[in-house]
Amino acid sequence: MNHIFDWLVSQYDGTSTFLVALETIAVIFGFLSVWYSKQDNILVFPTGIISTAIFVYILYLFGLLGDMLINAYYFSMSIYGWYLWTRKVDDAHFIPIERTNKKEKKQSVFLFIAAMVFNILVYIAFDKWKDWTAYIDTLTTALFFLGMWLMAKKKIENWIYWIIADIISIPLYFYKGLGITAIQYVLFTILAIYGYKAWKKELNKPKKSLLE
Repeated sequence: MNHIFDWLVSQYDGTSTFLVALETIAVIFGFLSVWYSKQDNILVFPTGIISTAIFVYILYLFGLLGDMLINAYYFSMSIYGWYLWTRKVDDAHFIPIERTNKKEKKQSVFLFIAAMVFNILVYIAFDKWKDWTAYIDTLTTALFFLGMWLMAKKKIENWIYWIIADIISIPLYFYKGLGITAIQYVLFTILAIYGYKAWKKELNKPKKSLLE
């Protein structure tokens, strides 16, 4: 266990205390955001906004442009999702968790391809297409784009894309030297599995409160 801890700490050699503290804060709020999402609690959005705003800055410094852009996208989608989740189906109930319909499935395919293409163009524009991590980052970015869009629309399939992308992200962040963030994605994977199960139980059941 000590060897693992020493290896984790060694990844931050030469990194400023300020950046380590920022990453830790971002991870805490990111974890809270996923936890609240699992609970179908609207606090998923304010906690997510704090986390993603910090990560945009950190990921820019570390050159992970795809993940930087997706966190900026998360930030904007959190505002959009916050609005959607407050919509009501009647005077007493908010919109329920649902499955995607045929139209949304087609939109999902389009969004995934568009996100892949956009991310590739960004890497080319910034001349960052020099490492194998760029290919992985492009894939996870597209998966996360899709997952966030579906979560904002309260579609249960969002968890499937989170799980796949989280699993892929774990070794990527360890490789990049962001050990705390990598551990965060391990926890995210576990929470996403439980989140899918929890949302499945509440499928098509409108809620009276968004803070439960």
